[in-house]
Amino acid sequence: MTQHLATPTNPTTGTTPGWWRDAVIYQVYPRSFADGNGDGMGDLEGVRSRLPYLKELGVDAVWLSPFYASPQADAGYDVADYRAIDPMFGTLHDADAVIREAHALGLRIIVDLVPNHCSDQHEWFKQALREGPGSPLRERFHFRPGRGEGGEEPPNDWESIFGGPAWTRVAEPDGNGGTSQPEAGGEWYLHLFAPEQPDFNWEHPAVQDEFRSILRFWLDMGTDGFRIDVAHGLVKAAGLPDLGHSEQLKLLGNQILPFFDQDGVHEIYRSWRKVLDEYAGDRIGVAEAWTPSAERTALYLRPDELHQAFNFHYLGTGWDAEALRAAIDDSLDAMRPVGAPTTWVLSNHDVVRHVTRYGDGAQGLARARAAALLMLALPGSAYIYQGEELGLPEVTDLPDEVRQDPSFFKENGQEGLRDGCRVPIPWTAEGPSYGFGDGGSWLPQPATWAELSVEAQTGDPTSTLELYRGALALRREIPGLGAGEAVEWLDAPEGVLAFRRDGFVCTVNTTEKAVRLPAPGRLLLASAHLASEDGPDGTVEVPADTAAWWAV
Repeated sequence: MTQHLATPTNPTTGTTPGWWRDAVIYQVYPRSFADGNGDGMGDLEGVRSRLPYLKELGVDAVWLSPFYASPQADAGYDVADYRAIDPMFGTLHDADAVIREAHALGLRIIVDLVPNHCSDQHEWFKQALREGPGSPLRERFHFRPGRGEGGEEPPNDWESIFGGPAWTRVAEPDGNGGTSQPEAGGEWYLHLFAPEQPDFNWEHPAVQDEFRSILRFWLDMGTDGFRIDVAHGLVKAAGLPDLGHSEQLKLLGNQILPFFDQDGVHEIYRSWRKVLDEYAGDRIGVAEAWTPSAERTALYLRPDELHQAFNFHYLGTGWDAEALRAAIDDSLDAMRPVGAPTTWVLSNHDVVRHVTRYGDGAQGLARARAAALLMLALPGSAYIYQGEELGLPEVTDLPDEVRQDPSFFKENGQEGLRDGCRVPIPWTAEGPSYGFGDGGSWLPQPATWAELSVEAQTGDPTSTLELYRGALALRREIPGLGAGEAVEWLDAPEGVLAFRRDGFVCTVNTTEKAVRLPAPGRLLLASAHLASEDGPDGTVEVPADTAAWWAV
């Protein structure tokens, strides 16, 4: 078993809170991070080779998106074998090497786990199809007869998140070694995502036992925790009731729905917490839980459940001081009763990169840089999506023929824009894929990314990469940053955020004009150049869309 990292002691309090309470966690999307074998697709060897970069960046842990054996109908979120590595990413030996070398560098590793659904090539599902209606294996999924005289209508009106019905009818065994046609009386199975992703029935004990075993498999490998995909989706309302309307939800939303955020999920996570607590070293569970409110999200983080949940309410907040302050207060207030750290995130592999969301071009980049300093100054844990430290924008002009997002191919599905945030990141200013690998890249990179590469930005004090490196270094050094439950808001002009933490002040001008403010103390770092740290009257001019950190 991999030797586990010790939890550091807080230098000011002498206590040893869970490492995740103030951790900065970097999301690696393996197929787009680094290509170790030159086939145009990122892999685990590529990840291993770039771990020193992440150490130098200053993050505490790395979250790896799925690398399991998969037909890749949904970029690996359709898992055929939870204990095997897909050959496109490498082998279990490669996974072990990533975990061991990360630990040697002082980095923790969190792996993605996909418990809501599997691949239609998972052995359980293939056997369920072979065995036919009423078989024990079908009880591990949601198989139902159709409605209508011949069962030709889906069992209910639920829609797939990728568009179209959430049900697919199967061809049944004919008793002679073959199968009938689906229209000849076959059952339907539920898939909230693509048809290749059948949902598990989490009321079945075998499903619960299997996933506790999967948890132990990866914990025994030395992983430090799990990011839980669709953590809010495992339990469906009794009877699978109709919704009664169409256009039920987009990919990521917070509606009240009979297949999301059901109270039964919490008993599952209580059982998982017992498994996590069996292992030394503070192993954690992180929920991807889209819920109607921050208070509902907090329920996943009660002391006997999971440790963190993504703060999607904050991610969805626009560049507006009043809205940001409300989201920050709501987030901190919701987490306080359950004693969980608040998390902050600006981008991930499912949403448009925030440089583009904030306006794109120079304005979008300026706001993204300021947003990074704001996020890293807030109490709790922060998540960085690969490439945001380079200021990468969304790629919005990918040709249709290279797109791979399943939602792009659905007539009534999403826009397919998830491909645009998954373009491989640039490492060097030259080469066929800007250092991603020797064999090109599975999605084309814009020519303008040469100047955004790690190589081009390293050592440039004005670059976004050096801004992140500087901010993460200061975050480690300043006792008042990191874990905490509150901020002290300071008086500030309209459109400006200002708050104090122990020995530290953060100011953020979200307006499109420079604002003159009283200088709170000694300037530590700013997302844009401040012409003068301290004017003759003790004030400082903060440019538009700029954040600054101050020692007080």
